[in-house]
Amino acid sequence: MPSVAIKNPALLVDWVQSLLLFAASLAILLVLRQLIIAWLEKQTSGPGRRGRIFIQSVRFPSILWCLTGALAITLRYTDLPARATYWAAAGLVVFLVLSVCVVTSSLLVRLAQTSAQERGLSFADSGVSKALIHVFILTLGVAVLLRYFDISVTPLLTALGVGGLALALALRDTLANFFAGIHILVEAPISIGDFIRLSSAEEGTVTDIGWRTTRVLTTSNNVIVIPNEKITSSILTNFALPNQKVVTEVLILTAFDADINRASAIALEEAAKEENLVPEFEPLVVFDPGVTPTHLQFKLIIQVKHRLNQGLAQSNIRRRMLERFRHEGIRLPELPVR
Repeated sequence: MPSVAIKNPALLVDWVQSLLLFAASLAILLVLRQLIIAWLEKQTSGPGRRGRIFIQSVRFPSILWCLTGALAITLRYTDLPARATYWAAAGLVVFLVLSVCVVTSSLLVRLAQTSAQERGLSFADSGVSKALIHVFILTLGVAVLLRYFDISVTPLLTALGVGGLALALALRDTLANFFAGIHILVEAPISIGDFIRLSSAEEGTVTDIGWRTTRVLTTSNNVIVIPNEKITSSILTNFALPNQKVVTEVLILTAFDADINRASAIALEEAAKEENLVPEFEPLVVFDPGVTPTHLQFKLIIQVKHRLNQGLAQSNIRRRMLERFRHEGIRLPELPVR
């Protein structure tokens, strides 16, 4: 059989040596990665969350970094063609910078969310804050790549200026909503978890503040998507400010011959049993409006821990008062039938 001639045996030897060096370097780096992660997991086994967040953020990207390191070692200690070495090194830098940017932005988002939860803040859970962190880190990464490849940013900025003007005119509504979202985060008229009502009658609990819209969950378990500009430009009532507590009242109706002192005492006793009320607020019974043409009317003033529990607290107190009134013989009003 005729033998197959190898045109360049030296080049083949170089490629084989490069592959062997790459495999050996990758194996060593993967072992080191496993040892480092095991050590970090042992150090962060306590109650702290930040160490575990870091490990979760770099667990998979660290495998890609091992591949990058093995490729860098191979390029450093082997004699490959100049063209192949150049493109491999360029791709190596691009991959490394972008992967570090992605990991950094993901880590910062998770740390911001953890810190916000520990301090009782909610702005870090919004979509706008996450988008700003990702855009900021990726912009730094692009700047590093432009600097590495010695690309002048002046023509790019000029092109972006002209194109940005045209884009701003075409997307003025979207940009208005985006900057309205930033305004919401900075001024904080609302936060995630707040119960709000707009002047146009939309109301519910804020579940997300995105870069263009805000999502509100209604009490009927439906989601209302509201443009951010509408929130900043309309009259808004935030029932969570200054806190989630709300003062409300329960009407008490009795007949003219009822014992008003005993009725008031029963109302206070039943209010004290309600778990949805604020313990520090002492319920109060006022004889208002008092004597009416058909009955006596009182008001039981209470403070509920959360607005969403207002109806439940009122219902519980009314039901228990009715049972007590019937048991102790306090007559309810009898309205005349025409």
